[in-house]
Amino acid sequence: MSCWMPGCPALSMCRGLAALPITCLERAKDLKTRLGILLHKPKLGHKTGTSSKLQLGSRRRDSSREVLEWRESFDQLLKSKSGVNAFHTFLKTEFSEENLDFWLACEDFKKTRSKTKLASKANRIFEEFVQSEAPREVNIDHETREITRKNLSGATSACFNEAQAKTRTLMEKDSYPRFLKSASYQDMTKQANSHGTSKRSHT
Repeated sequence: MSCWMPGCPALSMCRGLAALPITCLERAKDLKTRLGILLHKPKLGHKTGTSSKLQLGSRRRDSSREVLEWRESFDQLLKSKSGVNAFHTFLKTEFSEENLDFWLACEDFKKTRSKTKLASKANRIFEEFVQSEAPREVNIDHETREITRKNLSGATSACFNEAQAKTRTLMEKDSYPRFLKSASYQDMTKQANSHGTSKRSHT
């Protein structure tokens, strides 16, 4: 804008800008650029939100499929971390969670590499779950209990194998079928099936 009239506001503005140092003008341009970037950020945030929703949807599909797989076999249930958690919650209602806790303790025990830790862990597991009148005694026969006791003298990663196998069989034949028929698991399968149905209706 140009103006030759005396006292023109535009003329005084131009003179004022001309009097400013160059660095001030550069800073003003930089500020304008930054403001432009900030104004565009909500759009970027919107894209990120969409991506998060897609990932959440994918996780829900995976978990729904996983829930339905638990009824295929007891192995499928034990392979799933969320399956083990759901089964453990169910066993608490029957006051028999010590069977699963013992099985999980044996699985962890097998991963121990230090011989010193192996011996101390073996004794701790035996005292908690296996010996007669243990605080959380599992339901195994006397013969298996004695075999396990003898195994402690030279503890190896396999010293609980027989007791663990007996406990697993008991859970598979007794607790697992009841878990599949339980109201909690039935609700989970209904949700999984309804999620699958709604997914198909949108494709």
